[in-house]
Amino acid sequence: MHDMDHRLLSALRDCGTDPRVATAARVLSWSGEHAALWIAAGLVGAAADRERRGAWLRGTALTAAAHLASMGVKRIVRRPRPGGTGSAEPLVRTAGRHSFPSSHATSAAAATVAYGALRPAGARLVPPLAAAMCVSRMVVGVHYPSDVAAGAALGALTARAGAAWMKGGRVDA
Repeated sequence: MHDMDHRLLSALRDCGTDPRVATAARVLSWSGEHAALWIAAGLVGAAADRERRGAWLRGTALTAAAHLASMGVKRIVRRPRPGGTGSAEPLVRTAGRHSFPSSHATSAAAATVAYGALRPAGARLVPPLAAAMCVSRMVVGVHYPSDVAAGAALGALTARAGAAWMKGGRVDA
């Protein structure tokens, strides 16, 4: 697994040598910092869709909760970010030094599950953007593929676990 993680990261990181790809990856990485893009999207959804305002706000809360959960896991696992001798310099600065799981991937997957359940447009628009954000973290050289996969799984599971609550139902303990 370790070898495959490094080979995939290297291949994706090489994509960042194209200035257009590097710029897009930087923008995606920047917009996903602290789940900002996904929280903003949820708040816009709440403002625009009065009929489902409560569900949008609860979906936004689930997305934020997933992000916080990933930060908690990072503090326990403490996997260092890619880098070191012979590695290409990352294309972005990071808020923290731990890599596992990717908080960007966690919040992107949580938003995909939560917002996709609210509107058909969300089910079509959010997944490609979320996938691009996940890939961007490897292109900029700050996450291994396993970090991104674990983050996406954590985000999807968190949002799925809160789906009934998000739609206004009760969550039984």
